[in-house]
Amino acid sequence: MRFRPVLLILLSAMVARADHGELSRFNELTGHWYGVAKTPVLNEALEITWTDDDSTLYFTLDSAAGKQLMKMDPALGKAVAAAEGEAPPAPERPDRRRRQGRGPGRAPRGSWTSPDGRWQVSLRDGAVKLKDGRDGTERELAKNDGDGRFGGEPLWAPDSTRFAMWKNKDVEERLVHYIESSPKDQLQPKHFTNRYPKPGDVIDTRAPWIFFTGKEEPLAADPELIRDPYECNRLAWRGDSKRLTFEFVERGFGKHNVIEIDSSTRRQRVLVREESDTFVFVSGNSFRHDLNDGDEILWMSERDGWKHLYLLDGRDGSTKRQVTKGEWIVRAVVAVDEDKREVLLKISGCYQGQDSYFIHFARVSIDTGKLVPLTAADGTHDRFARSPGGKYYTCRWSRVDHAPVTELRKWADGSLVATLAEADDSQLRATGWPLPRPFVAKDRDGRFDIHGVICLPPGFDASKKYPVVEYIYAGPQDSFVPKAWNPWLAPRHEVAVNGFIVVQIDGKGTANRCAEFHHFCYKNLKDAGFPDRIAWLRAAAKEVPQMDLGRVGIFGGSAGGQNALGALLFHGDFYKAAAADCGCHDNRMDKLWWNEQWMDWPPGPEYADNSNVTHAKNLKGALLLTVGEVDTNVDPSSTYQVINALIDADKDFEFLPMTGRNHGGGEDRYAQRRRVDFFKDHLGGPR
Repeated sequence: MRFRPVLLILLSAMVARADHGELSRFNELTGHWYGVAKTPVLNEALEITWTDDDSTLYFTLDSAAGKQLMKMDPALGKAVAAAEGEAPPAPERPDRRRRQGRGPGRAPRGSWTSPDGRWQVSLRDGAVKLKDGRDGTERELAKNDGDGRFGGEPLWAPDSTRFAMWKNKDVEERLVHYIESSPKDQLQPKHFTNRYPKPGDVIDTRAPWIFFTGKEEPLAADPELIRDPYECNRLAWRGDSKRLTFEFVERGFGKHNVIEIDSSTRRQRVLVREESDTFVFVSGNSFRHDLNDGDEILWMSERDGWKHLYLLDGRDGSTKRQVTKGEWIVRAVVAVDEDKREVLLKISGCYQGQDSYFIHFARVSIDTGKLVPLTAADGTHDRFARSPGGKYYTCRWSRVDHAPVTELRKWADGSLVATLAEADDSQLRATGWPLPRPFVAKDRDGRFDIHGVICLPPGFDASKKYPVVEYIYAGPQDSFVPKAWNPWLAPRHEVAVNGFIVVQIDGKGTANRCAEFHHFCYKNLKDAGFPDRIAWLRAAAKEVPQMDLGRVGIFGGSAGGQNALGALLFHGDFYKAAAADCGCHDNRMDKLWWNEQWMDWPPGPEYADNSNVTHAKNLKGALLLTVGEVDTNVDPSSTYQVINALIDADKDFEFLPMTGRNHGGGEDRYAQRRRVDFFKDHLGGPR
């Protein structure tokens, strides 16, 4: 259903005059506003398919006349309507897809039987046993003991003379206990537990062992090379059936090394050494791809201060060349073409004058480092797809304030063949719906660009002053300000439609910039980039003078909940009200893997100094706390201990426990309405 401008005006009036009681209709209002924001754009290119020889591409155009099948000869660069009854080719089957090398790090599969079929491994009676299929004899290779137990399928060397297995040391990990007060399937409360290691806890560990089909003694990984392990993974044999490699990540994430065991000489060494005085950004951001049976290694690193791709010598781990270089970063490796020695990349920060976070695609030569940009438009790119023959590719770009554009380009040089479709958002703009507005300002020191977005309320009146609410998530694992087309940005618009200007900002300490920008978070999560955010808001208020910086609120969940409360504890002179949901308010209470990545291990005094519990006595302003009763992501006690500290400090606050809800219970519709009520009560409305 499409909404006319008159409905927009009517709803604007309803929101403007709604008193506290009428806000009980928040769900209904949100639904209506969402309908306006989802007014369809036209001329979107959908369902792109190709003929195998790259001679014709088909796509569906969502036009004013309805869905229309279009086709194009890339050599001509002009799309025409397909003939009636004409059908595009069937979607590609996996075996027809163009192979571009192995995926980034998929572990090889193990087997209980050797490749030559002779040997059979079993785990029985607490021991690793090997049976010879020729004569039926069986012998015991090793037994479980106090240092651990063997497990997982054996990983055989190609020549069947040896295999590797993990030896696991399991410990009694921490259990968090829960009471679900109001289960749906019974009257009485339920109790359950959740395995949940926290920073500093002992954890399960594992290390590889090598076993031989001959008379050699088993060979265990050198414990000195894998001291204080967080994780060991990615076992792999080289083609010579002698060398075994695996990756080691240290507790506290200060090391991410590749270890090599030469089973013939029994020598072990660090082959690739990636170490940092702060942290190595491992989770979801590392990349390794072995070339030519490990003679060379493609490796991701921030060693020059920017995340780039390096070509290493697989014999000694030395750097043969830096494949990508510059004051921009590789966001991800999409594909490796080993035959052509080139890599398809997602990159960002590569175009001066564009948003530093926009995703672009490029390909780079492994041997020369020559980079061929494949996208250039002033927007963030997605839906990248190469044609079956490899001559062309399609890609879509957009911005929060620019509807999607789909392009056809040549793989050889990235040149534009044709614009397949340019989405038409005129119907949406005709409703008066205010699209999100990007804004950039300098950081606290005037050095780095800080990017954010501004969401104006529908029915915006330039003659009035509006309270400002920041939506925050300052977790260092990513960046969070939206970049792609999306007229309805939940949960920002759920607040904005009620008469607030809502903003979101990526400050220092978040990811996808240079290491200096990102590693600012190290042992410093309480900073959360607040001085950058405040500088950005003051600059934005000069551009949008309707922003009333005397009435600034903030809300967020999880790490954003920690941040939202932190705003009142550390910057209560600027932020006046905060709604904090399911916050990891004390990093000692939260999950091990996330917090040790940024706060290091073992926990030091910085953990207490960064805790909202420690600083609860400094609360200024109005606070609403929410938490899901059965939150298995962040221990609910993190919120309850903040409550205890606030009570001890005789501080006023509001608390909304969400019964039966898990993580993010504060985004439940009821909690959303209560959040809007809270901001209305403490910040007011347009004046």
